[in-house]
Amino acid sequence: MTLSSTKEAPTSNLALDLVRVTEAAALASARWLGRGEKEAGDKAAVDAMRLSFNSLNISGTVIIGEGEKDEAPMLYNGEKVGAGLGPELDIAVDPIEGTNLLAYGRPNAICVVGAAPAGTMYCPGPSFYMRKLVVPAAVQNVVDLDAPVPETLRKVAKSLGKDVDDLVVFVLDKPRHQRLIQSIRATGARIQLHTDGDVCGALMAVDPRSEVDMMIGTGGTPEGVLAACAIKGMGGQLFARLDPQSYVEKEAVQNAGIDIRDTLTTENLIKTDEVFFAATGISGGTFLQGVQYSGNGAVTHSMVIRAKTGSLRYIEAHHNWNRLMKISSVQYD
Repeated sequence: MTLSSTKEAPTSNLALDLVRVTEAAALASARWLGRGEKEAGDKAAVDAMRLSFNSLNISGTVIIGEGEKDEAPMLYNGEKVGAGLGPELDIAVDPIEGTNLLAYGRPNAICVVGAAPAGTMYCPGPSFYMRKLVVPAAVQNVVDLDAPVPETLRKVAKSLGKDVDDLVVFVLDKPRHQRLIQSIRATGARIQLHTDGDVCGALMAVDPRSEVDMMIGTGGTPEGVLAACAIKGMGGQLFARLDPQSYVEKEAVQNAGIDIRDTLTTENLIKTDEVFFAATGISGGTFLQGVQYSGNGAVTHSMVIRAKTGSLRYIEAHHNWNRLMKISSVQYD
């Protein structure tokens, strides 16, 4: 078989392989919990991810990474990952979603990977920020990204069979959201304010196990694409519009021929149902439990999703150092 004949779509649940990548990154980076060194924690996660990707029979290109290649230890946009054989895939990664959360010992830092057939994943280009509204499936046909916040909250509450003051809204605690927070509070709805964790917040909004009912606000464009990988399988909807936070970013987006007026949805961001997602908890919290170390191993907690079948698995994995070190090059301590 020649390399040109390997452009097949995945036929098995690739997410069950991707979770090995996120587990390795979580095991390596969780050693840096609360130590105030986010670059060191990020480097540990990136190194572990790269080595783990090498064991996968895929030909992946990083579409959502950590920016252009420079001196930083990152999985950069355009980098090739995988063994170079098998399906050609677009890859989205966030080795540590919430590097500050990890560095300062705060909850909900996670390792995240998404994958889809080549050419099906939205490429943000020079866009760093997008305005987002994320809601569960029961609400996705009754909300509008441009509607006033009070109106949106009333519609969400009615569709969920709740009063507005029963709702919990995830919002990033950023200066740009001051008016948004005031508007939500004026309705009587409750708010979960998080310093970081854009992907985590989106997933909490569509996860029936979570107390979060929706997510509103401006966050990262790459994180929006990563979240869409999971929402494709979990159900619900992400509505978004690019929201440049500086003149330089706005000019770069427009020069790239991207219309910032367009409303994007999960279907625009991921143009296929053959998409896979894996996430592993690092610091623990309300979404996924963190890495728990023992003298001879560790326990990790992950979620894996295959959108085509709607399969969502929560995996508790027990890792044995003595056996793992015999076959793995990843450094976990």
